[in-house]
Amino acid sequence: MDRTQGRTEQHEQPTGGSAPAAPTAPATPAAPTAPATPGTPAAAGPARVVSLTAGGFALTVNPVDGSEIEPLRPGTEPALPAKRDAAARAARTAAARPPVLPGPAALVRPLQAREEERERLVRLLGRGRSVRLTGPSGSGRSALLDAVADRCAGLAPDGVVRLSGFGQQQPGELLHALYATVYEAERERPGRIELLARVREIGAVVLLDDLEMGGTALDELMRATPECAYLLAATPDTRAPSDDSHIEEVFLGGLGKADCLELLEAGVGRPLTDEESAWAGDLRFASEGLPLRFVQAAALLRQRDELNHSDEDDEEEEPGVFEERPRDAVHVPLPTLAEGAAPAELLASRVSESARAALRIACALGGELPHHAHLPALVGDTHADTAVAELLACGLLTPVGTRYRLAAGVARQLEEVGYGDTASEEARTAARHYAWWTGHASVVPERVAAEADAVLAALAGADVVAAVLLARTAAPAFAASLHWEAWERVLRSGAEAARKAGEVAEQAYFHHELGVLALCEERLDRARAELETSIGLRGALADKRGTVAGRRALALVVDRETAGAAVSPPLRLEAPAPGAPAAAPEAVTVATPTTPTTPTTPAERGAAAPRVAPSTSSSASSASTASAPDSRAASEASTTRVPPVAPAAAPAVPVSAEAVTRMTPVVPVTARSETPTTLSEVFEDAFPLDPKPAPPTAPRPTAAPAPAPGRRRLVLLAGAGALAVVALGTVVSLALSSSDSGPPAQGPAVTSTPTVTAPDPTVANSGNDPAPEPPVSAPPTATPEPGQSAAPTPGRSPVRTPSRRPSSTPPNSAPPTAVSPSPTGAQPTPTVTETVTPSPSATTTQTGTTTPAGSPVTGG
Repeated sequence: MDRTQGRTEQHEQPTGGSAPAAPTAPATPAAPTAPATPGTPAAAGPARVVSLTAGGFALTVNPVDGSEIEPLRPGTEPALPAKRDAAARAARTAAARPPVLPGPAALVRPLQAREEERERLVRLLGRGRSVRLTGPSGSGRSALLDAVADRCAGLAPDGVVRLSGFGQQQPGELLHALYATVYEAERERPGRIELLARVREIGAVVLLDDLEMGGTALDELMRATPECAYLLAATPDTRAPSDDSHIEEVFLGGLGKADCLELLEAGVGRPLTDEESAWAGDLRFASEGLPLRFVQAAALLRQRDELNHSDEDDEEEEPGVFEERPRDAVHVPLPTLAEGAAPAELLASRVSESARAALRIACALGGELPHHAHLPALVGDTHADTAVAELLACGLLTPVGTRYRLAAGVARQLEEVGYGDTASEEARTAARHYAWWTGHASVVPERVAAEADAVLAALAGADVVAAVLLARTAAPAFAASLHWEAWERVLRSGAEAARKAGEVAEQAYFHHELGVLALCEERLDRARAELETSIGLRGALADKRGTVAGRRALALVVDRETAGAAVSPPLRLEAPAPGAPAAAPEAVTVATPTTPTTPTTPAERGAAAPRVAPSTSSSASSASTASAPDSRAASEASTTRVPPVAPAAAPAVPVSAEAVTRMTPVVPVTARSETPTTLSEVFEDAFPLDPKPAPPTAPRPTAAPAPAPGRRRLVLLAGAGALAVVALGTVVSLALSSSDSGPPAQGPAVTSTPTVTAPDPTVANSGNDPAPEPPVSAPPTATPEPGQSAAPTPGRSPVRTPSRRPSSTPPNSAPPTAVSPSPTGAQPTPTVTETVTPSPSATTTQTGTTTPAGSPVTGG
């Protein structure tokens, strides 16, 4: 199957003898595993095990249990690669060209009307400038690149390098291809750092055809190779380079009318008639002068001549018995203008049956045509390899790198006429053939890499069983050929196909290979995930050898993670110790501890004094503040914020640059000499109820006191009790509000001062309620208007607000429960029983006038 390029089957010799080889025929997958016999070619052999060097690892590609990876041992590092000489570069360039087709030599098409563009490109490349050649598909970009390559052979020290950018969206694989072309590094794939260091030293003219990337990806490619001059061939719909790339733009348009007629005459091999010249002029206007359309038009005219028996030699020959053409001459008219603009259907109908079968295979593989050596097995015709030359002469194929693809627009035109109806069957046949071929021991990995696009296309269109088999045999070959982009794609497709087919062992193999590949490329997170998945699947299958190989690779991942970048520092709730090393500086905001200073102005002395929670009877200074700041300060009245002060004798603590949350110590307002033992004492410490004057400003302590061991538990108990008391006070307030919704049933409306009575301490409570508190006398409050809340006015003593209730009420109204008339006196004095909530802002919510905390209510 893997015949020498340019030789037919009759000239092939087997490896072990001189007898001619048998005709190529489809073989079964069991053929590679059959034992070899003396005197015959070795059709099978041991598993293909290849040792590679990937960065700092020694990689052994094992198709049986999975690849094995280990660090390079000391003394086994590869030497610095040497650059290839001129002869080696020429051989490498010839190998990068499309293969020589069997049969007669192909017709060399002249380069029409491109002399000006060629001279400009050569002049710019000679100055070291990079150029982007932009033209539509079929405009002759590849032919112009061939002409430029001949003129630039001696411009750069490393010669001319031909690369194909078809399907390349990132610069990584292109850089590896450039490295492998210039340097003699067999079985070696350098790491990223070494790769960038080597390609930076390359000085060559790089001709990159079928470019598909632009923007930042193209900028990265050019920054990595500053000594190279690029000639980039792309279509107009390719992403443009960035503004900072400084790439010259050269646009390639269509040909003129005279050039189109000259190209058409060269393709036909004879002068054109007046009718054909008029038809060619109309075709030039419809196709905008694209050279590809006139190559196809020349093929249409040649086929018309053959059908019309226009050759003089054909008139002298008598038709044979097996001649396919009819004896009587049939006049075939010129193609219509629509057929000339879209000639794929008409051209395909006039080629051989093997060529039409090859077109069906290409449509099933997404436009990729397999190597001509595979067509006899895929088509079932021993002479099907000549179909490639026939299709290329018709303009239905175009060279792309080392292979051939359908020309622009041909696949769509053929699918419209039914060539894609058997795509699934053709893809399944191609997948099974490639599964046998890639696993054969006589096929070198480089041949598999050259057929990578066709293999991947067959893998995408095959069923799950054929896809698993093809991925299993092709993956080791791609790994050994250093075509790692195709290796990753085939592994992912194989893992998905194995999951759908239920092949757990194959799925574990694919995940193991993906983990090894990610480890070679220093993607540690991906490597860990893939290897852990593979180890879990192989553990379920009790595959000991595979599990051991996976655990060895996972151990390397752990070692790389340990020796790699430092892990980000954790979030801490306190400053680091005095002897802790400072972390790397980052752009963070850190609260720096203040140092004690001596206040000089009254404003500074007032700011330096600790803030004390206002008591129920505040001083005159609290009454002089505004209402909004007063309400905001009341919510912070339960704490006294003391800035942390460094000890006098301790050395200065370096402030860490990492994200540290500093905790502000909370100091109780009322200090006790002994630890409180009851809940009421805890409440009295946190929320003082007795009116006390603000203590004088005390000198700053030298160090913040350490919290008591049981302080946290007491604070939690205090918080729980505070929540219970607040809830109880809210319930009582709501009850008072609902009870005062209507006026009293008896007697006129009265205005009196309510008397606040403390709760009876002897009332029994449940075991979950907080401990009883000592009686507290809350300041009396006036009665506000229902539905309104009076805001406290600082600096003024509130007076009674006269009641606006109606003087008479309906007789059936029920009296409120919280107001009871006094037994004596003409005007009863209501007695209001409420529960005072110990809080910083002692404002009671009831049916009455709300007074600010600390302002007594004077009776009338």
